[in-house]
Amino acid sequence: MSVMHLFFRMAFLRLWAAAMLCAAFSGGAWAEDVFLEPDAFLAEVFGGAEAVPEPDKLWLTDEVRAGAKAILDREMQGLRLSYWQDGPRTVWILEEIGKTRPITTGIAVKDGAIERVQILIYRESHGWEVRYPFFTDQFKGLRLDDEAELTGRVDGISGATLSVRAIRKLARLALWLDAQVQAEGSGG
Repeated sequence: MSVMHLFFRMAFLRLWAAAMLCAAFSGGAWAEDVFLEPDAFLAEVFGGAEAVPEPDKLWLTDEVRAGAKAILDREMQGLRLSYWQDGPRTVWILEEIGKTRPITTGIAVKDGAIERVQILIYRESHGWEVRYPFFTDQFKGLRLDDEAELTGRVDGISGATLSVRAIRKLARLALWLDAQVQAEGSGG
């Protein structure tokens, strides 16, 4: 084996080792962490799988799209949105981009206030701390004020700013969507 061949072989092995190390440490960047399946979330909220109502559909009319865009700072896609309702409670499974990937979140609203926020599927490499109750419990009891802002403070998490912002938006959106559904149900 020539010296030049040995040199290129060693260089290749170093590059390969560096690539494997990068792949090992950045594997979470594209990972999908399922903390709770959406069906399991629905079963928990409604008290068992057999108690989960059939999903309803909210048509994304121009008015609904405009309100959602004001909250999300982007257009909502699709023609309709599924939600689950049992009396004064609506449950929403929504997604919002953290930094580059969607965060799937379940939000239960009862009597116009947030009852529960649960991170279901997390796909970002940073900010996963938003899944813990110390963060999600801050939303309990919050409502929307007249400017469609949350009525209480939600503390951020250092290093998770974009994920926190995404969950705040989803909480506001779920409350706003709940108000649309409740108004529609009362003939308003």
